[in-house]
Amino acid sequence: METYNVLFAFGLTIFAGLSTGIGSALAFFAKRTNPKFLSSSLGFSAGVMIYVSFVEIFPEARHSMIEGAGYIKGNWLTVIAFFFGIAIIGIIDKLVPSYENPHEIRNIEDLKKGNDKLDNHSNKKLMRMGLFSALAIAIHNFPEGMATFTAALTDPNLGVAIAVAIAIHNIPEGIAVSVPIYYATGDKKKAFIYSFLSGVSEPIGAFIGYLILRPFMGPMVFGFLFASVAGIMVYISLDELLPTAEEYGEHHIAIFGLIAGMAVMAVSLLLFI
Repeated sequence: METYNVLFAFGLTIFAGLSTGIGSALAFFAKRTNPKFLSSSLGFSAGVMIYVSFVEIFPEARHSMIEGAGYIKGNWLTVIAFFFGIAIIGIIDKLVPSYENPHEIRNIEDLKKGNDKLDNHSNKKLMRMGLFSALAIAIHNFPEGMATFTAALTDPNLGVAIAVAIAIHNIPEGIAVSVPIYYATGDKKKAFIYSFLSGVSEPIGAFIGYLILRPFMGPMVFGFLFASVAGIMVYISLDELLPTAEEYGEHHIAIFGLIAGMAVMAVSLLLFI
């Protein structure tokens, strides 16, 4: 049973990570960007991740910490671990150059402009932007992979919800990588491959995390890891998903998507009580 759970968790992590390829494919086969759909989807993803972090993951982490360290110490350690997760993903963001941020908005229409008028210098600059975006996304996806894997290993239903939310989050990132690389090279295949590979770090993060933490797994380690995952997901939602949702569409569309994500997550958790 444990082997099945591990394989299932890895499968969900692979699905979430490689959905950057979905973004790349959408960019090549869709005729135009649907900003309202993207905005509501990203808001929905943020709603799922924020709700599940505070209602399900954080309390679960707190329960494990109290079991391992006692009531007062356990509560303190849970809060520390939560902000530790935020600090980790915040540091990663700080290390990624802002001018090559992978969350800069890219539209499908950008592909239709062609690259005939670009000189060699512009091509190199765009290629560099695309490659840096791929690297930045790979770095971001590493802790996301651990988050998805840990949740799925503990509660498969929770893991599915988080995997879907992160998959939605990864779609615009796939566009962010593929557009500048295609614009620089005119090669759809190369743009798709780089975009697809940028998501590979998600299952790699899960695999490395599993190998490192498996021998030490107990209530304290589990609680610290789960609280950190909650912090990571809240940061991603507030720093990446919601701002990107608002840039793609209108404020209210993003917020309605956020509320819908929370409502769907709430109902799905109630159904599995």
